[in-house]
Amino acid sequence: MKPAGLAPAKPIALVVFLENVGHIAGVKLPRVAMAVIDWTTEEYAKLLLKWYGAHRRYDRVIILEDAQATGPQLLATLASIGSTHTVDLLLLAHGHEGKIVGHRGREIVGEETFAALRRLYAGTRENLDLRAVYGLNCYGLSLAWQWLALGVQATNGAVGVNWFPEPSLSVFLRHWLAGEPFSAAVSQSNVIANRWWRRILRAPHAGEHPWITSSRQIVVGACDVTINSRKPAVQ
Repeated sequence: MKPAGLAPAKPIALVVFLENVGHIAGVKLPRVAMAVIDWTTEEYAKLLLKWYGAHRRYDRVIILEDAQATGPQLLATLASIGSTHTVDLLLLAHGHEGKIVGHRGREIVGEETFAALRRLYAGTRENLDLRAVYGLNCYGLSLAWQWLALGVQATNGAVGVNWFPEPSLSVFLRHWLAGEPFSAAVSQSNVIANRWWRRILRAPHAGEHPWITSSRQIVVGACDVTINSRKPAVQ
């Protein structure tokens, strides 16, 4: 057996939960418009992943899109890859308190899925090696305890409705995939998003615009990580 210091690094994987639904908070749109928004935003997200080098930096990239953006599929994917890879999760979907909105807005990832993941993690922790979870979902902070209970080292979440998916996503990916710490990448994305939108939005009083307050990102976790934080592979 090789000394621990010489053990090969465990491969890393990125699982992307991708479902826009075509919904804009507070706006009722025709089905055709929703379909266009849904397709455009999802293709844009995939383009960003390629542009910033996610496929080069990760050993595997798995995208759960449209009909695959469900709780059972997320569970099955993490169960199949969680023992062989260290996994980062990217949540590009809408959300409610304690829930992620999946396929067509009708598939909801909630306690049923998280309970199954906790059972998987409690059985043998090597079965589920989650490292970081980055989410654009609304009320993402309400899921923080769920991720931490699954061994996630760092995660983020909006305190309320997240009105600023961009430039948040592109800035985060640029910094994270360049090797910066998770907390720094999230902070920088939030700072730049606020800077952009303050130029557009007018606060109703002397304080911040409610959208900026609602979209504030909080980072929680046991420790900070980078994309280069690797665990030794099991020998």
